[in-house]
Amino acid sequence: MGMDVVDYEIKGAEMQFVEVELDPGEAAVGEAGSMFFMDAGIAMDTVFGDGSNQPGGFFGKLLGAGKRLVTGESLFTTVYTNNASSKQRVAFAAPYPGKILPMDLRQLGGTLICQKDAFLCAARGVSLGIALQQKLSTGFFGGEGFIMQKLEGNGLAFVHAGGTVVRREMQPGQTLLVDTGCVVAYTPNVSFEIQYVGKIKTALFGGEGLFFAKLTGPGTVWLQSLPFSRLASRVFAAAPQAGGRREESALGGLAVGGGLLGGILGGDDE
Repeated sequence: MGMDVVDYEIKGAEMQFVEVELDPGEAAVGEAGSMFFMDAGIAMDTVFGDGSNQPGGFFGKLLGAGKRLVTGESLFTTVYTNNASSKQRVAFAAPYPGKILPMDLRQLGGTLICQKDAFLCAARGVSLGIALQQKLSTGFFGGEGFIMQKLEGNGLAFVHAGGTVVRREMQPGQTLLVDTGCVVAYTPNVSFEIQYVGKIKTALFGGEGLFFAKLTGPGTVWLQSLPFSRLASRVFAAAPQAGGRREESALGGLAVGGGLLGGILGGDDE
């Protein structure tokens, strides 16, 4: 089975979704829970692995599914097939604010490396594997490598990035230092290393992590300004750590604040 050639339209601004148009018999593959809506002529089928033709029969499919499990994804993906006699549409929604990036793997040399949670959907036939980064300047990741997803094929794939997206064309030998979570994707000829920040006081008091990604050209790199991990940590830090919600009253929270202060000063009745 070859690659399905699909038409698409990306809609929205901060919370985007991609609407994929399928000809009769064509199909798209999506991550579990990413489907937004679809026409009635499209049939859903949960498959083991990524739905692509894995060599080696069942064991090939088992290997493909195992690779997805290593990246933290489900063993299964969902295939959306147009069983009608006319064009049908299926839409996939981004999981958090950001941008959906269409990646034509044919124009990118057939392979793209991306963050393990960046993949949204693709034309049927795109293979989803793993990329283990062996060039580590430190042993922070336990020698197992920095695990990312590898998309292979010559069809369209869609990845999602948080915040604003920057595409950089790296010249041979050109180096870029990036927060590890801000790397969305890159072409395989880009050298990727995890590098120690250096000065421990910079890491501890500067508000940054202990490590960053060192990208060296040639190749293309996509960066995101707001990785989901950073967004989640800020939300968690701002959430009340005590049980229960603190709701502000119509008096601008004065009553709640007064009650809270009174409870602290007065103590509990014994």
